[in-house]
Amino acid sequence: MASDKYRVLLVDDDPGLLRLLSMRLTAAGYEVTTVESAEQALAQIPLLQPHLMITDLQMSGMDGMTLFNQVHSRNPSLPVLILTAHGTIPDAVEATSRGVFSYLTKPFDSKVLLEHVARALKISGEPAAMHDVKPGEWRKELVTRSPLMENLLTQARLVAGSDASVLIQGQSGTGKELLARAIHRASARAGGPFVGLNCSAIPESLFESELFGHVKGAFTGATRDHPGLFRAAAGGTLFLDEIGDMPPGFQVKLLRALQERSIRPVGSTESVAIDVRIISATHQDLELALRENRFREDLYYRMNVVTLELPSLVERREDIPLLANHFLKHFPDTGKRGVRGFSPEAMEAMLSAPWPGNVRQLYNVVEQSVALSTTPLIPVSLVQRALRGESSEMPAFAEARSEFERDYLTRLLQITHGNVTRAAGIAKRNRTEFYKLLQRHHLNPAQFKVVHP
Repeated sequence: MASDKYRVLLVDDDPGLLRLLSMRLTAAGYEVTTVESAEQALAQIPLLQPHLMITDLQMSGMDGMTLFNQVHSRNPSLPVLILTAHGTIPDAVEATSRGVFSYLTKPFDSKVLLEHVARALKISGEPAAMHDVKPGEWRKELVTRSPLMENLLTQARLVAGSDASVLIQGQSGTGKELLARAIHRASARAGGPFVGLNCSAIPESLFESELFGHVKGAFTGATRDHPGLFRAAAGGTLFLDEIGDMPPGFQVKLLRALQERSIRPVGSTESVAIDVRIISATHQDLELALRENRFREDLYYRMNVVTLELPSLVERREDIPLLANHFLKHFPDTGKRGVRGFSPEAMEAMLSAPWPGNVRQLYNVVEQSVALSTTPLIPVSLVQRALRGESSEMPAFAEARSEFERDYLTRLLQITHGNVTRAAGIAKRNRTEFYKLLQRHHLNPAQFKVVHP
């Protein structure tokens, strides 16, 4: 999706005006797409991912304001410029109060149009190739073609330009730390450190020392000064993962540190100024934690200035082939074993799986499949085996019973070396019934007999 041009979507049911606007914007260096209805615009936005939409207010079918409302609910960071006739100026003024970036009254001067466009695009963020040393470098770890993810990354790029605290929400395994690192790389703090802490992995007694540091002799075992993670992240970003597991007793101390922008190391009498950007993450329902008094409301609002919601893998199934092949290329065993890809059946199994563990589970499934593969294309059997190990869907009762019978009969024949009389006796079945079971599962007792030299 990276490009060195801004993408502009023009929406108008007047073909002549569309051509005129398109010529002016193309000449100014923009990448322009035109559509003649709001319905066509809604279909184009997920594919095009425009930086700006310009729409007429009054159109046949869905009007410009209804279009804006639908776009704004899905893509709140996309600036929208509305074109209006003289008689609809009050409507346009109301539109700006509801979130429309600006409006232009027809007829309008080309210079005025380009000024409005430039102002709108300024808040949209630069195209990746205009900003990065390498196109898309800031988001390199987030592999996607999903419109949901692209919209999220647009928001992430916008918030990266400020120092606002960000709360990333999403199920386990969706890539919350990867998104936090992407925001850090796209920010003015990219040259500083990115320091992460998993709050669920730290004992309550060590929280203050781990984050604020301590001085030598502050407690038993403090044999030297420890700077703490706030000072380790100075000039950069401090990522607090699973903040829902932060002990209530420490929450008030963290709130005071964020308000005063200073910390006091354990055992010290002097405060130290801090300069860090806080990004936090959780898979928990923090609003429920607020109601249950497990998380402080004032700290919640201090850390939740901007909320970004990572979609689950099931919500972005179109990314599964892309991610699976991306992971495939990064395992050392892939080349050694001559693995080139997945069989169509294997890919179909991955596309239809429930993925409770999200992207992390997909990574594990691909890694296990590569490790066990003996063919250039990974077969569906290996993927299904890996998925079963990763808690996939339960098999149907008939399928489970059939599999159990086959495994049971096979074990009996192995134990008795193909002696049907002994095997039937162990199973407490008569020979005739036992033979019928063997035939049902296509098992030949002769294949289990021991051949003596």
